[in-house]
Amino acid sequence: MTKHDTKNRAIARKLPLNQILAGDCVEVMNSLPAKSVDLIFADPPYNLQLKGELHRPDNSRVDAVDQHWDQFAGFAAYDRFTRDWMAAARRILKPDGAIWVIGSYHNIFRVGAELQNQGFWILNDVVWRKTNPMPNFRGKRLTNAHETMIWASKTENAKYTFNYEALKSLNEGVQMRSDWVLPICTGGERLKDKGGAKAHPTQKPEALLHRLLVGSTNPGDVVLDPFFGTGTTGAVAKMLGRDFIGIEREESYREVAAKRISRVRKFDNEALVTTKAKRAEPRVPFGQVVERGMLRPGEELFSMDSRHKAKVRADGSLIGNDVKGSIHQVGAALEGAPTCNGWTYWHFRREGKMVPIDTLRQQIRAEMEADKGRPN
Repeated sequence: MTKHDTKNRAIARKLPLNQILAGDCVEVMNSLPAKSVDLIFADPPYNLQLKGELHRPDNSRVDAVDQHWDQFAGFAAYDRFTRDWMAAARRILKPDGAIWVIGSYHNIFRVGAELQNQGFWILNDVVWRKTNPMPNFRGKRLTNAHETMIWASKTENAKYTFNYEALKSLNEGVQMRSDWVLPICTGGERLKDKGGAKAHPTQKPEALLHRLLVGSTNPGDVVLDPFFGTGTTGAVAKMLGRDFIGIEREESYREVAAKRISRVRKFDNEALVTTKAKRAEPRVPFGQVVERGMLRPGEELFSMDSRHKAKVRADGSLIGNDVKGSIHQVGAALEGAPTCNGWTYWHFRREGKMVPIDTLRQQIRAEMEADKGRPN
């Protein structure tokens, strides 16, 4: 274990992991250790500036966002609020940490400007396009069918987490775009209070947080949500093997979130492994397979169709039909091809079966990953 890993674990022990903290988010964040959190997901009040009640054409009242926590004296007051919570968030982010902030047209532009004012580096803005948005009842504007998320690293040169291949897998092998088409909370996912009303007016869907956390965190990372609400961030973080810290000043929301998260079960460790880019995997020379006795000098390797064979040499090279070289060079020469991936081309025989030598490489890689987590 490196000194860096030891320091990170010491900091993590001081954090109130997997807890919902009561109080003002600025005060609570300022009480936490600096540079201790991997990711922040923030869903701050939108400052909707609603005036009067909103009604449907049949004159029934729309359950809109009219709670006291979304009411500010004006833009100056909202900007001060944004500046304060964002500075507190920046202090607790690790140097290679990142932040996601979600908002509507009412606030996202002011939030984006303050992100840049404080030195964050914007990576993407993501449009969450809702498949089932609330209709425009007054008929005086376009139906507001999307929200905007801003993803930013702490600094321009931060080595933030981006699981490109995992998001590509989520999207059936196609690069994940910056427009996400997902439904809002409905049906069984929509939490209700004791009276049967919505427990929170802006509850986010778990699908949104699933995509976000799979793409920008790893198992074991610490995710903080300063506006925890009914706990979507915590619920999804727990499922995905991430640690969370929630901050929420409203007792009714904390109660709903705690009950919700208590019912969540973490996925098994094997299910939490996500697709990694090949370049991100540790390099294993074929010679290491020979050194460790997984294949012996003089042992024969075969192409999958058994048309070609070669012998393993003590230095990790192969010889076949007077062609000498690496597993890749000999495979390419025997096939008359410009290149060859020797790891998938060559096989060895065990108990009458043909086994690709790549299984030996993956075994070594798995051991290397396991060793990372063991203390020296």
